[in-house]
Amino acid sequence: MNPAVSSVKITNDHGDAAAEHAALWESAGILDLSFRSRICLVGNDRARFLHGQVTNDIKKLRPGEGCYAAIVTAKGKMESDANIFNLPDELLLDLEPGLAEKISARLEKFIVADDVQIVDAAPHYGLLSAQGPKATEVIRSLALFSGIPDKPFASVKISDADLGEIYLANHPRTGSIGFDLFVPNHSFSIIAEKLIGAAKNFGGCAAGWTAFETARIEAGIPRFGADMDESNLPLECGIESRAVSYNKGCYIGQEVINRIHSIGHVNKELRGLRLADDLKTLPARSDKLFHNGREAGHITSAVKSPVLHANIALGYVRREAFEIGNKLTLRAQAGESTAEIVEVPFVKWARGPLV
Repeated sequence: MNPAVSSVKITNDHGDAAAEHAALWESAGILDLSFRSRICLVGNDRARFLHGQVTNDIKKLRPGEGCYAAIVTAKGKMESDANIFNLPDELLLDLEPGLAEKISARLEKFIVADDVQIVDAAPHYGLLSAQGPKATEVIRSLALFSGIPDKPFASVKISDADLGEIYLANHPRTGSIGFDLFVPNHSFSIIAEKLIGAAKNFGGCAAGWTAFETARIEAGIPRFGADMDESNLPLECGIESRAVSYNKGCYIGQEVINRIHSIGHVNKELRGLRLADDLKTLPARSDKLFHNGREAGHITSAVKSPVLHANIALGYVRREAFEIGNKLTLRAQAGESTAEIVEVPFVKWARGPLV
């Protein structure tokens, strides 16, 4: 997939990662997320079909609504997560990079006599995102939309003779306020420039991957491919409350997930971890965690948080050791250190003496 051409380059930063991170927390950062995968389902049976493929309730979505869901195997293991938007004539799935072909093939396998077609949207539409506490003001100042969706995953559309059809969706990606804009490639650069200019008027700026990932981890939001993969059940990943419906009826993997839910627990769960302050090197993905001398889990993502002035991480911890406040031992290439299990989002304890 070729990212849409724009003035917002897909880079780690735009020259000042610290300022970009500050914009995401204090004003608004503008992200070019066109490297993500986007597929659309069209056809009269699209809602009924997708309802049987994902963990959340698609049939209840009215036009202009949406939800977050997981796509799992018959054994309940994750193949992807998905941000789903019910647009007037299609269902749009926003996925992690590189998953369009895989998820399209997975869905195609279950289309029998259904009136459903799967279309790769990335060659036609890019994705911009405004994230931060002043994102609403930034979007409003564009004067493009008659209304701004105020509920997560709600969306609106404009049709402009020059710009084309642009979709605006309420989608906080860093634990604050946020909006995604799905923009035709021919007008992408124009909208990107307008967004960046609007953000600068409110103290914001274009933001890159380093700032985005830092803010995401600080918000305790797991990312598929980093904190979730094909070995995980959704119930282990901290996404159950927003991704799984237990009242929706049948879907691929439902039997396994409902059975585990009825048991009441999984054997491991994703947890927030405060690492030692004096770490010179952050742990790598899969570095081990120990409790009372026994292996108890592993790291998935780690970052030095400018908000918390602390080293933090996400990681899986086994059930017998995953209580908040437990002290674990991290064994990494740099040696052994402590890791304390804390609440997420991490900003819950950022209001104390750390800031």
